[in-house]
Amino acid sequence: MVSPSFSTKLVFFACFVLFTFSHKLVTGESDKVELNLYYESLCPGCQSFIVDELVKVFDSDLDTITDVKLVPFGNAKVSNNLTVICQHGEEECKLNALEACVINTLPNPKSQYKFIRCVENNTDNWESSCLKGYGNEKAINDCYNSDLSKKLILGYAKQTSSLKPKHEFVPWVTINSKPLYTKLDDLVGQVCKAYKGKTPLPKDCSSAALSERKMSNVEFSYVDEIISH
Repeated sequence: MVSPSFSTKLVFFACFVLFTFSHKLVTGESDKVELNLYYESLCPGCQSFIVDELVKVFDSDLDTITDVKLVPFGNAKVSNNLTVICQHGEEECKLNALEACVINTLPNPKSQYKFIRCVENNTDNWESSCLKGYGNEKAINDCYNSDLSKKLILGYAKQTSSLKPKHEFVPWVTINSKPLYTKLDDLVGQVCKAYKGKTPLPKDCSSAALSERKMSNVEFSYVDEIISH
């Protein structure tokens, strides 16, 4: 016969396991590497990082171990009356707002990234080359032309200002909340190193693949840098 105390312990353990599993489902916890990019749309270094570097995550099996979050605010400032002033001028504010709406509207990170990569690769003609090619054109336009785009940008402003340590320049990249600072030439290797999940590492984490995935030097835009525009 099983003792009452043992039965009680067994029930408690089962409840604990169920709670832990349910908590992970509710909170969205996973073993994936959290890669956050804090950027602004007309920063040359941000553009090259998005177009040439992040593509290595989304166009490979690395996206199976990585959660990428894009935060389009960068070195912009918010005045006392909540006016947003962007480092590279008004056009950058417009593109930041557009990309915030893309992130809010499109259903998954890969779709968001592909649209934003298209914009960053062609900031002068993005309307003809990007807007109609990825769907949800009306929803994106409705967001962009409403107060929602401003609310989204102010939300990204709060996320950026809450960084610890504070960001010093853009592109500012964190992996599992830790900044990479200027060490962006080996993003793939850093993601592979940070992964602690139980499934095997993707093939792109092999030494041969890593040796081919170094990037060139990035041009950083610093927080207090004055940009002529």
